[in-house]
Amino acid sequence: MSMISRRTLAAVGAGALTLQNAAAQSYPSRPIRWILGFGAGGVGDLIARLVAPRISEGLGGQPLVIENRPSAGGIVAAEAVARAEPDGYTLLLVTTTTATAAAMYRALPFDTIRDFTFVGQLAVFEHVIATAADGPYKNLRGLIAAARERPGRINLGSIGVGSAQHLSVELFKSVAGIEATVVNYRSTPELINAIATGEVQAGFETLAPVMPQLGGRLRGLAIPAPVRFSGLPQVPTTAEEGLPDYVIRSWNGICAPAGLPPGIAERLNRELIRVAAMPDVQNRLRELGVEPMSGPPDALRDLMKAEIARYDGIVAKAGIERL
Repeated sequence: MSMISRRTLAAVGAGALTLQNAAAQSYPSRPIRWILGFGAGGVGDLIARLVAPRISEGLGGQPLVIENRPSAGGIVAAEAVARAEPDGYTLLLVTTTTATAAAMYRALPFDTIRDFTFVGQLAVFEHVIATAADGPYKNLRGLIAAARERPGRINLGSIGVGSAQHLSVELFKSVAGIEATVVNYRSTPELINAIATGEVQAGFETLAPVMPQLGGRLRGLAIPAPVRFSGLPQVPTTAEEGLPDYVIRSWNGICAPAGLPPGIAERLNRELIRVAAMPDVQNRLRELGVEPMSGPPDALRDLMKAEIARYDGIVAKAGIERL
């Protein structure tokens, strides 16, 4: 390569870096679209609407405008962000569903790792194993013992084929060494009713929508997390019930299109960490059955890679047909 060519390339590179730095310094100068892959009213939507104004405060008051684009696997929302300009004005609420979709679908219109800039994690969602309050099972050990005594006769419920909840049941069967029938429902209210009436002997769901029923129609058998959830200190972990290898937690965070200038990614990450540390945000999240969780961008990227591999293994072992 000639000296002129090298100098030209160096000048072009320096010019691009200067433009990126300038963009980062002036960011944001207009509203930011925050795209969610599910409808309004769910826990993920509530979290986004809780933290969006706080993030906005740290970004000079520029609003984060939430845009709900529900679809199977959150694919429509993720594709919209993957194809957007990497200028920081289009963000994605990335979730566990993004990882399960990568495991469940034979092909996606984007690469879950390469087509995104990972900004940072926002929260983790605890799951819960619940049974009818007036049912025969007082603890998880009792349910497992009954399933071993009557292979295939116990019904376990979840929602959404290929969802984290569904795959958590398949993992539970494997770790507990039991045979059971998995029944998938279209919605959480249907699942809760099936648990309460004994149509299924236990249900597996994220904690937030089940919490209001615990102590009423439902009994919490265990939470598959490393430690007890602070809002339900009376419910043991699955490790305490004899399954130390059974841990399932959902999570979410923020991604942007690949190629986002580092300065913008760093600023957004700082805002996530700042907001996650706010006591009022933490208290409200815990009321929803959610724990605040923040960290560096690499931690979210590593989590996504690990979760895709984990769910891919669950799908393969359970023999679930990919979509």
